[in-house]
Amino acid sequence: MIVDFVDSKGLLQASVDEDLYKNLIAQITKDFGLAAIAIELPLQVSPKNLKTILHQNIYRLMIDRFADYLNVLYIIDVSEKSVKEIQSIDPIEIADQVSFLILKREYQKVWFKKKYS
Repeated sequence: MIVDFVDSKGLLQASVDEDLYKNLIAQITKDFGLAAIAIELPLQVSPKNLKTILHQNIYRLMIDRFADYLNVLYIIDVSEKSVKEIQSIDPIEIADQVSFLILKREYQKVWFKKKYS
């Protein structure tokens, strides 16, 4: 059952517990690839490092390649409403919250694939 996660740590722990973590990494890599953005995520990356790598990539895209940032959000299918609801003006905090939204959406994808395949 999909839970409404409040933070990345709980989401990543659930993905490990439900044996979806490797699928989550593969889905993130695939979707970033569809947006023509190279992201280095080895399958053995720890959940903490995954969050850090994703955050750094989102921050760089926001600052240096905004059109690519918007494109990756579109390809991953992050809700525009969710992004607009972010209450911060600090780019680092925004990148952190957007990273969480990406993880939530990617987790939903792999969870549904596992449940209905």
